[in-house]
Amino acid sequence: MWDAIGPVRERGLPVKWVRPDGLHLTLKFLGDVDDAREPELRAALGQTAGSGSQPRGVTVQLEGFGVFPDFRRPRIVWAGVAPDPALELLQHRVEQVFAPLGFPSEGRAFRPHITLGRASRDARPRDFCTMGLEDALTALTFAETALVADVDLMQSTPQSGGAVYQVKHRERLS
Repeated sequence: MWDAIGPVRERGLPVKWVRPDGLHLTLKFLGDVDDAREPELRAALGQTAGSGSQPRGVTVQLEGFGVFPDFRRPRIVWAGVAPDPALELLQHRVEQVFAPLGFPSEGRAFRPHITLGRASRDARPRDFCTMGLEDALTALTFAETALVADVDLMQSTPQSGGAVYQVKHRERLS
């Protein structure tokens, strides 16, 4: 995926690209959480992964590229993840388990994707038009299948070169 997006990265767009080792699929964003809550978050993740309602892994189809919210004012450049019932069930289970811990369910529909980059703070919408972001993304072809066998509790630490992600806890889907 990182190689496939290379021609777009090389255009010099006002985008902060995610490091290759930071590419991930988010099931639920928790925000700033006190470190003291980590044990309960680990337990909740274990409850999610070991619920028995999930297969040993979830197969996802990665395909296509796009932006949020739209090409007139892109904020996020993403790689698509095809909707899949098993993935949606897993994400719904995460929502159910984390809601009682004070993490409200997301109000909008789950749109699985992998964030590749975020528009720089000083980016102007016309920059993306003149540099051909939409045409460049549309011209790319990429399709892969991946097996999601684990779910991770991640910590994101913002840095000047982009966020650094650290796995705090990992649970195998069972």
